[in-house]
Amino acid sequence: MDERDKPLVWLHGIVKSPPFSLTARLQTGFLLRLLQRGEMLTMPHSRPMPSIGLHCHELRVSDKDTLWRIVYRIDVDAITIDICKRRFRMYDDAIKKAKGS
Repeated sequence: MDERDKPLVWLHGIVKSPPFSLTARLQTGFLLRLLQRGEMLTMPHSRPMPSIGLHCHELRVSDKDTLWRIVYRIDVDAITIDICKRRFRMYDDAIKKAKGS
């Protein structure tokens, strides 16, 4: 890592990698490195996610017949994996409640 690269900051617990193929794992690492170096990614690799929060984006990684989505936020000093787990959990709970589970 170059000293000018922004660090990746993982929030809230252990980071568990999805069951990526080797190709998808390499692509993810390459895209994260570009983000660390200050490059702004666009479709098809990334898109803004303002509904999640300010500066939040979705990293899109194609893997065989699966499209993985990794939510991240870009800050001035770091690329942070945002507190999206909490928001996703709230969404899941609302869906369960709506279904009467």
